[in-house]
Amino acid sequence: MNPRVVELDTPAGPSRAFIDRARSEQCATLVLGHGAGGGVDARDLAVLADRLPALGITVIRYEQPWRTAGRRVAGPPASLDRAWLAALASTQLRRVIAGTPLIVGGRSAGARVACRTANDVGARAVLPLAFPLHPPGRPERSRAAELDLPTGPVIVIQGTRDAFGGPSEFPPAIPVLAIPGADHGFAVPRTAELTEAEALERIVGAAKMALGKNFRLDILEGM
Repeated sequence: MNPRVVELDTPAGPSRAFIDRARSEQCATLVLGHGAGGGVDARDLAVLADRLPALGITVIRYEQPWRTAGRRVAGPPASLDRAWLAALASTQLRRVIAGTPLIVGGRSAGARVACRTANDVGARAVLPLAFPLHPPGRPERSRAAELDLPTGPVIVIQGTRDAFGGPSEFPPAIPVLAIPGADHGFAVPRTAELTEAEALERIVGAAKMALGKNFRLDILEGM
């Protein structure tokens, strides 16, 4: 099914939300942001938007204003946060989220935005994908402090070949669900133990695990 596309005004300019509605009674809403190098069609975001609605989860992929405008370079972090907050406060998205637990997340830069703003939007939990723990080759410039900001649980889904930080580099207090052989974009080489399709299945399985038992969405327990 094609997502419903909603146009949203933000302090940084027009943006869009791609809404894949739950295909059964809606039990939760997952809002995902994209990275600085791509859009809402990234393979991890797309597979979650395709698969989770069958489980009663509405998935909203939020497109930042810089991307909607066709620019190639993302805005500064504060601008990204303001746009995200404005979008989630909009009447259009409040109607979609209303009455359901809100989970926020996203990939890479979008994951950072979700962590920084989780408390402001009342998110129950955060699901970062490919969290950029540090710039490639610069582990001393850690962004781990952003993972400590949400008051609710945080579970990271990370490829074992992610140049921005592998699973073993995260603080022990942060649960990380590893995708073997996957890089920052969750692509896997031909010699990896998983195929591309299997890696995507692992992402879906990891998200289901987090949304169910770990994030205490009881309706998803045992799925």
